[in-house]
Amino acid sequence: MNIPTVNYIMFALQIAAGLLLPAALGLILRKKYGCRPLPFFVGCLVFLGFALVLESTVHNLVLTGSVGEKILSAPWLYALYGGLAAGLFEECGRYLAFRTVLRKAQDEDKNALMYGAGHGGIECFALLAVTGVSNLVYALLLSHGQEALLTAQVPEASLAQWEAIKLQLTQSAPEIYMLGIAERVLALALQLSLTVPVWFAAKDGVRAKGLLPLAVLLHAAVDGSTALLGGVLPSVGVELVLLLETLAAALLARAIWKRYHVPAKAKE
Repeated sequence: MNIPTVNYIMFALQIAAGLLLPAALGLILRKKYGCRPLPFFVGCLVFLGFALVLESTVHNLVLTGSVGEKILSAPWLYALYGGLAAGLFEECGRYLAFRTVLRKAQDEDKNALMYGAGHGGIECFALLAVTGVSNLVYALLLSHGQEALLTAQVPEASLAQWEAIKLQLTQSAPEIYMLGIAERVLALALQLSLTVPVWFAAKDGVRAKGLLPLAVLLHAAVDGSTALLGGVLPSVGVELVLLLETLAAALLARAIWKRYHVPAKAKE
């Protein structure tokens, strides 16, 4: 089966972006701004634990029953459920991390950005680098006539999904992969922005008690709206909406930072 050469280039770009974007952001925050490395790795672990393990476990429980059938049958309901689930698990995970293992790191607010780099960075790695490696392996096997090695491991119920993957590998335009990389850049910026209100909610307690629910609702709104619009708008349109939402979240995070941040000299 013929895989266009340009697609191999796109797979390589996926892998490179998934590796370099988080690493470069972490190094800049460390070298230029003196952020501690610990929040970066805690952010990675929180995303893995709360988003990939706990949230996925809840999805498996909820979406496989009769309630799940109703949710999956209504796009708006699925978008609402998925957005709220992502917001609750990820933002509560952040909050718990800030209240426990990163409590001592709160002497410098800039460490919030390092946490966001880790939280968003591992997501970027999983959805770009890991996916890129999978695409590359699948493409190489298909191009060398080894599809049987893949389909032998695919359950019969998932054969339709495999056909969709094969179609994507062989026929997707390069722009689709570039949009995917652009989406991860925006998602990384969004994760940095979402970290700011949760950081001050954990740090300032009663004075900032409304910031955690705000972050949950903002996360839910972004995830829910992009999921819902994915079935209505073309990919470029969805990315433009995500860009506007990310800019709004960044401006909100900047305003919250200005209100609650206390410079190090003022603390002395």
